[in-house]
Amino acid sequence: MRQGPLTGLKIVEFAGIGPGPFCGMLLSDLGADVVRIDRKGQGRGAPSDITSRGRRSVALDLKKPEAVEACLKLMDAADAIIEGFRPGVMERLGLGPEVALKRNPKLVFGRMTGWGQTGPYAQAAGHDMNYIAITGALHAIGTDDKPVPPLNLVGDFGGGALYLAFGLLAGVIQARETGNGQVIDCAMSDGAASLMAMFYGFKAAGMWKEQRRSNMLDGGAHFYDTYQCRDGKWVSIGSIEPQFYALLLEKTGIDDPEFQKQHDRSAWPGLREKLADVIAQKTRDEWTEIMGGTDVCFAPVLDLDEAPKHPHNAARETFVNLEGVVQPAPAPRFSATPGKIQGPPPAIGAHDREALSDWGFSDGEIGALQSAGALA
Repeated sequence: MRQGPLTGLKIVEFAGIGPGPFCGMLLSDLGADVVRIDRKGQGRGAPSDITSRGRRSVALDLKKPEAVEACLKLMDAADAIIEGFRPGVMERLGLGPEVALKRNPKLVFGRMTGWGQTGPYAQAAGHDMNYIAITGALHAIGTDDKPVPPLNLVGDFGGGALYLAFGLLAGVIQARETGNGQVIDCAMSDGAASLMAMFYGFKAAGMWKEQRRSNMLDGGAHFYDTYQCRDGKWVSIGSIEPQFYALLLEKTGIDDPEFQKQHDRSAWPGLREKLADVIAQKTRDEWTEIMGGTDVCFAPVLDLDEAPKHPHNAARETFVNLEGVVQPAPAPRFSATPGKIQGPPPAIGAHDREALSDWGFSDGEIGALQSAGALA
């Protein structure tokens, strides 16, 4: 029994990497019935494949016309699809939006790419770092000396998967009201640019400098940065507001009058060095005892082993253990229709008969697919 606010929503996901699977995971965690089309003969299904959790796998050989027709039949019954191929691949397979929407006019056709369906880079290969590089985001993140890739969080997952999920749900709402589906062209470069909206506003207002670590939110300000402690571990301090900054000075025992120049940018480098010297006098746990849970805006910097054990995360059950793998729990939280992890990552083709049957295929149709070699 699926559970969550999206129960009843039917999604076809064409297997891919990065943002497509993560989007499928988000929708599944909230109750959507996500059927993933995998390629015959692949393996996968390990418990550590976290972003594959919660959906069912049907393995098809898309070189077979029978498999293509099976995909179209699944899309006929779907509210939306997720595909992450380069522009033109779905069309060459006979599964493009023109064909799919003609058969199912209410279908929301979600297309996830790095550069988008159009533009000079549309057919070029790339990865997260490349997509955020052309938006200004990568330039703004890093050390004095060089930009530093912020994991895959800004492009793949923030600018990609989350925007695709947002777009799909908006499209489904529109389709249910009007009977008309549409294509969602979700480019990670577009999403990353959108995430930079506040910083482009800062620049327009004269509040943002292009040099990294010279701004309030990029580590330039001494009151918004990370600091190493006596034990080599780190803490984060974000005391922006004056009352929080005053509490920081109180908790650290700082009475140097130079620290009253909180917003004097020319004073920031020197004040950062002074604050670093103070923080280095105690261990991370000692500072957590002093400032944790206060209005200093403080938190210890935890690694992936430590984070699930933090008292706040433990109290909220932010992380769960599924088949021996510690992983993030579904988010966000719903008071009346809470989501859940609908199941572990599936092995390829694990649900061929079950999923096809649930989505309207007869035993004869499933048998015909097997006889044609189109189905695992």
